[in-house]
Amino acid sequence: MAGRNAVVESLRARVPAAVLYVGARVARDERVSEAIKLAAERGVPVLEAGAAELDRLTGGALHQGLALRVRAYDYAHPDDLITRAADAGQLPLIAALDGVTDPRNLGAIVRSAAAFGAHGVVVPARRGAGVTAGAWKASAGALARLPVARAANLARALASYRDAGVFVAGLDAGGDTLIRDLDLATAPLVLVTGSEGRGLSRIVAQTCDVLVRIPIAAATESLNAGVATGIALYEVAAIRDLGA
Repeated sequence: MAGRNAVVESLRARVPAAVLYVGARVARDERVSEAIKLAAERGVPVLEAGAAELDRLTGGALHQGLALRVRAYDYAHPDDLITRAADAGQLPLIAALDGVTDPRNLGAIVRSAAAFGAHGVVVPARRGAGVTAGAWKASAGALARLPVARAANLARALASYRDAGVFVAGLDAGGDTLIRDLDLATAPLVLVTGSEGRGLSRIVAQTCDVLVRIPIAAATESLNAGVATGIALYEVAAIRDLGA
């Protein structure tokens, strides 16, 4: 994470930082002072670094004399999310992402998942967004409360969920069922979202028990992954509330 605005925003969002680097001869302004203050309040070490070292640490990015090293994220296992639901005495509700590559969408989805009672989010180990500083900021702190699991093979992880009695619903513009009419919402459920451009991959779509769609007024419009998943999770939560 490099640059004064980006570093300050990350510290404000409580991104799990390891070290704050401040240029040895950097001109101090309000952003630099705030970054140092926030780091001190959160117990983040503050180290002075020369211009060459900052260039190396940031890969040559425009750092403006300020850089933040973020701790590596500790991903859960997909099975951990089922265990989390069982420990809470609740029906599992899990969001899974297929080909969603923007970390900001991941962060937004984690935020929605936490808000609507999901037990975690599953992402593929390859060809998908991971937990980055951008994801932390977009989650508005939800990543500190809700686990993200990484699956070596998403289709196999979904099949494993089905074997454990969890139904799989895929969001698809061509789905036969409206999300608000999903009877499986009151059962253990994984909700899978594909990328905005390509949607669900063929193998993941074949793994789903049902394909559901969000009603959109204009056929030419589309929703990004973060918005679509948030709407779908809300609808599932509403159906569960009505059935409680």
